[in-house]
Amino acid sequence: MGRPLFDRHSRGVRPTAIADDLAASIGSSLDTAESALASARARSSRISGTVHIAAPSDLLGEMITPRLAPLLEAGLDLRLHIGGRETLYALLLEDKVHLAVTASQPEDSRLAFHALVEEHLRAVASPAVASRIAELPLADGLDWTAHLAYDLDRPLLRTWLEANQIKLTSQPALTAPDLRVLRSGLCAGIGWTVLPGYLTRSERAACTLIEIPAPVTVPRNAYYLVWARSSLRHPRVAMARDALIAALRI
Repeated sequence: MGRPLFDRHSRGVRPTAIADDLAASIGSSLDTAESALASARARSSRISGTVHIAAPSDLLGEMITPRLAPLLEAGLDLRLHIGGRETLYALLLEDKVHLAVTASQPEDSRLAFHALVEEHLRAVASPAVASRIAELPLADGLDWTAHLAYDLDRPLLRTWLEANQIKLTSQPALTAPDLRVLRSGLCAGIGWTVLPGYLTRSERAACTLIEIPAPVTVPRNAYYLVWARSSLRHPRVAMARDALIAALRI
């Protein structure tokens, strides 16, 4: 670790403050111990090197990149990668990236995660489109109006529909694997969709997009920082993980 854990005394040795901090961080499991050791090692040495971080393109562009300054100021070089859920997990397991931000909890036991933040999922449209939808019963208005989605599986939209007990019979009129593209389509008056709140906060404040009221509830979507358990053996990865957790806790 580069720092002493014990001081010698006439009657033996006494743990240092660093050792006390380390012991307090260590829980009952080996995973917790390894994580605590990696964080302590990162705090006790000068960190440099390259860390690879991956996320969906919209998350990377809108939420993550604007908060990376602390990692750069700490002396790290960053390499950013884009991918969807399965790609992100594969990159982690193949040791091609060190950290990833995802919208799902990993199921593979080789991966660990930390919950970052939750965002409301909001159905939105331009004022003109929202007005047309409001002229009909909500389920009919949504079904008869073109909708946009990330892909044909419609993960965000499906979550909102299920939470509000609404079924659509139509397929997406437009799909794009970047939620910012869907947002641009909405602002141009193309259909409606469901997006996480952070992506439409400015547009809703400016009334260029209008929220379609949820009849039952506005569901939430959680985001997670994920890493391969073995990657924390590198102090720079442990430091980057801790810095990202702090930066993305919004």
